[in-house]
Amino acid sequence: MSRSGLGDRLLHGYTWLIIIWLSSPIAVMILFGFNDKQSKSNTSWQGFTLKWYAQLFEISDLTVALRNSLLIAVISTVVTVVIGTMLGLALGRHRFRGKGATNFLVFAAISTPELVMGASLLSLFVSGNVPRATATIIISHVLFSLSFVVVTVRARIVTLDPSLEEAARDLGATAWGTFRQVTLPSIMPGVMAGAMLSFALSIDDYVVTSFVNGSTVTFPLWIVGAVKTGIPAQVNVMGTLIFGIGVLIAVVNAIAVRRRD
Repeated sequence: MSRSGLGDRLLHGYTWLIIIWLSSPIAVMILFGFNDKQSKSNTSWQGFTLKWYAQLFEISDLTVALRNSLLIAVISTVVTVVIGTMLGLALGRHRFRGKGATNFLVFAAISTPELVMGASLLSLFVSGNVPRATATIIISHVLFSLSFVVVTVRARIVTLDPSLEEAARDLGATAWGTFRQVTLPSIMPGVMAGAMLSFALSIDDYVVTSFVNGSTVTFPLWIVGAVKTGIPAQVNVMGTLIFGIGVLIAVVNAIAVRRRD
């Protein structure tokens, strides 16, 4: 075997090891959603069962926490996508005073540790006498996920051919018509990628949420609070369903992008 062939095999093996390592926590979560556990500890396999899927919403506090997380994630994603798309278009297509500073702030928000962002947002809300509740969580999630949408949309817009929009306007399309029929369909893969990333960041956030939640309990906060008494199997089932829906949306989006291209 040549050195290049051996190197390729080692690289492939290493890649698969990384994939298995990254996927193992998800696999364990899915597996233990079917565990017929008899005690508070859900760390040992005691038999296969589907009863936890039937009893998914049996724990009322957990159900409320999941509902809060989904509501916050949906609202913050919609707001983030609208604002982030407009900002991404501005940064990718136009020149204006302060563009360099705006670009810097976008990437600074991505690199800022969640601990720092959570503490600063808490200080802002306390200084402004803003009561911490669901609204402050939504505002916080919009702020820390906005940069990710801006970056994905901006990356998509800079690769587009401006002559397509110019041709639409030359043919009589209005500015809104050009955006709706030419620009938006072209940048939709970036918009969808940003939306999925924003939703994922929101629904699993713990650090920032713990600073600004007040009395509102989200899914991650509930899980951390339940560690001392034992994580119920319903948590694994809910996590499995969220993961499965996310994978399904990603696959559908990838297929739609391939057909469009």
